[in-house]
Amino acid sequence: MPVLIVDDDENILIALKLLLKSEGIGCVACRSPKEALAAQRRENCELALVDLNYVGDTTSGAEGLELISALRKLDADLPIIAMTAWGTIGVAVEAMRRGASDFIEKPWDDNNRLITTLRTQMRLRSVQARVKILSAENALLREQNASGMLVCESQSMKQLLSMSRKVAASSMPVLITGENGTGKTMLANYIHRHSQRAEAPFISVDMGAIPETTFESEMYGHTRGAFTDAKQERMGRVEMADQGTLFMDEIANMPLSQQAKILRLVEDHKFEKLGSSQTRHIDVRFISATNNDLENLIVERGFRRDLLYRLNGVTLHIPALRERRADILPLADNALTRAKERYDSPVRGFTPAACAAMEHHAWPGNVRELQHAIERAVLLAQQELLDEHDLQLSSQQSEERDSEALHEMTLDEAEIRLIQHSLRQHHGNAQEAAKALGISRSALYRRLAKRAPG
Repeated sequence: MPVLIVDDDENILIALKLLLKSEGIGCVACRSPKEALAAQRRENCELALVDLNYVGDTTSGAEGLELISALRKLDADLPIIAMTAWGTIGVAVEAMRRGASDFIEKPWDDNNRLITTLRTQMRLRSVQARVKILSAENALLREQNASGMLVCESQSMKQLLSMSRKVAASSMPVLITGENGTGKTMLANYIHRHSQRAEAPFISVDMGAIPETTFESEMYGHTRGAFTDAKQERMGRVEMADQGTLFMDEIANMPLSQQAKILRLVEDHKFEKLGSSQTRHIDVRFISATNNDLENLIVERGFRRDLLYRLNGVTLHIPALRERRADILPLADNALTRAKERYDSPVRGFTPAACAAMEHHAWPGNVRELQHAIERAVLLAQQELLDEHDLQLSSQQSEERDSEALHEMTLDEAEIRLIQHSLRQHHGNAQEAAKALGISRSALYRRLAKRAPG
């Protein structure tokens, strides 16, 4: 962003432009307070170097002081350096009271000192902006659920993560699809952590949960006095994500009016805070997610096709947990470890019957359902091994897959299925289950060994 310089003396403007250009600093030169205010609204300069006296009043500094107040109203964080050839202690104090960050006299006799003053104020603004972003981000993250780890053993998920790492290297927008609870937020975070933006903020927003009346305030922020309860300026989610990643979850739940506003943001990377006419530019990577069929919504006029085209630069689909059963036990182990630490539980693992029940369950709620079932079981458990009944899985859903024809399975799958069924029938009693199957208990354990956690 450039530096705003304001002075009615053409020679001063020329000298400052040449000095700043030699230091690689861009600038916008103005000759009057009115011109300066218009330029600041348009350019969003990162620092203002302001003369106090103009043609209307060449000695009192009144015009310059009014300009400082007006610039401070436009941007509460803008560093303002006042300068005058008629310097007095009283004028300097008033300039500081109005919002100036520093004060210099004209003509200056040391270019290096002037540049050092400018760079110090610019660095200070950068640090203050970063602190403000981190403070807002931390407040937001405290309200969000902590993301879990991406754990997988299935080939489909390994391929998905490999593709995600390739996508992370670019800045293309990403659309993640999948059923509720499959881990779309975790995949978005995974892409962010493997990108060049990993050290910058990752901001997650549930787009369907923002009321239409507060949408602009939540997403873009607002200025002080923008509405009745706007007691102070607020940073929106978009500004928090600057230089990082903005994850827009449940995009299909947005009303069409909000979709139009997001379209402009994604297209131009520009926005205005509520209550401000100043256009701000952001550098953000957009990742969005949905569990809906957006093409069907477009046909039903519930989603904008032009927005879909902007969001689906790359589309990644997360398969349901029932479609990647090799991941169930590794995910269960991970969930158990986290729950044990949280509740200081004596639980250290699962019985074979519990493993069989988890692998057999349909998991309509996917990974989220699995995590909640294990957390609940760990919280209530009194023994070291969780059994099938501890998981409290729906028996109706557990029996759904028994209707699958054996000829659709491999021999190994059919064998495991029969063992799992027998264990359920005998309430986890391995001796009775093995007897019913006509094999020894040790043979039953050998067949289950490759499926149970180590």
